[in-house]
Amino acid sequence: MHKRILAALLLLTILIPAAAAAPIPVETQMRGVWVSSVYNLDYPSTATANAATLMAEADAILDNCASLGFNTVFLQVRPSSDALYRSEIFPWSRYLTGAPQGIEPSNGFDPLAYWVSGAHARGLELHAWINPYRITRDGEREWEALNAENPAKKHPEWVIEYNDNYYYDPALDDVRSLVVDGAVEIVESYDVDGIHLDDYFYPGADFDDSASFARYGAGYADIADWRRNNVNLLVAELDEALHRADPDLSFGISPSGIWDNAPANPRGSKTNGYSAYSQSFADGLFWIQNGIVDYICPQIYWNIGSEAADFATLLDWWSEAVRGTDVKLYIGMAAYRSAETDDQTSVWYGADELARQLDRIDSTGKAAGSVQFRYGSVADSAALSALVREHFSGAPETPAPPADTGEQPEVATDPGGLFDIFSLFLYSITH
Repeated sequence: MHKRILAALLLLTILIPAAAAAPIPVETQMRGVWVSSVYNLDYPSTATANAATLMAEADAILDNCASLGFNTVFLQVRPSSDALYRSEIFPWSRYLTGAPQGIEPSNGFDPLAYWVSGAHARGLELHAWINPYRITRDGEREWEALNAENPAKKHPEWVIEYNDNYYYDPALDDVRSLVVDGAVEIVESYDVDGIHLDDYFYPGADFDDSASFARYGAGYADIADWRRNNVNLLVAELDEALHRADPDLSFGISPSGIWDNAPANPRGSKTNGYSAYSQSFADGLFWIQNGIVDYICPQIYWNIGSEAADFATLLDWWSEAVRGTDVKLYIGMAAYRSAETDDQTSVWYGADELARQLDRIDSTGKAAGSVQFRYGSVADSAALSALVREHFSGAPETPAPPADTGEQPEVATDPGGLFDIFSLFLYSITH
């Protein structure tokens, strides 16, 4: 008798479709925003050593973040082998206090300490956003102007030139130690809520690290697998060291939105775009499956219905990637695409596309929240500010999940691959 009941129950579990993920209330979601310092996009608006100006701009941004309903700020504190905080390892950033690199803010002011205190006073979390390998963005002129105490200048043997810019070599133990020590320094010196890496790892597949591969690549027939392992080692070492310093810290990464494309990799998504796995050698699936990040925040910067990379398809793919793990999924969203288009025929014109994407995140329960790139894109757009404020601070009751018919909603789509390439270029020079 019991065997027949068990068999019937087993049959029911096979025949009845799995229940949809329960929607996550907006008030408990990650509601994040990236605040960029590179090229003075968000903070500071102009490089200055004046402490009063730096404090006033921080206050204005934090006040607005709280007003818009954000609960987490990802502040870019190391854009290029530098620091927007008092560091014994990296010099003061030129984006903070101007050239030459290394100028200290007036009156002993420490921006990161001020941001952390100000964020917490407003009920916001503050996560320190760092770039691990980038040294320059403006080529030889910037390289020549680097502070003599910059680790890159003190250890040129750690550096590789690529496309007229300079990067730390991810293959080196000393470079991993530099990145880890720099991150731990932040955690030990400031009450940050998290450490965050974005999508910049290897800068390109033609990165000239052949000498390092010859020296350190024993056992790897494929240089791509070796490069991915170098990045994985860094992520694992960061995870261990950061949680040793602060067990409650949130450590996560925001890779490019496509892990890999199914035509090239059967484990990949049904997309055709820039691949983190094969082009920047960032293996987000490895990080998730090995539990060496607390969250993953793929930058899904395409619209719903995009032929190259559909937002809904990628949301589903990443949701499946974290299913059954302790890794949280947040979605990086392209507010900048709406903010920067004047083309009224574009799907990105206005706020409707972001509204559709936020609604899909809410209704399906497939992600634990979102992060907007970037602060200025939202703050400088009346339409985006209104959307975010209403959605996060006064959103109506979350609707029931839509039936999964396998069809996408009928919305305008990107004009094609050339637009995606141009958008990626715009993003790359502002990140």
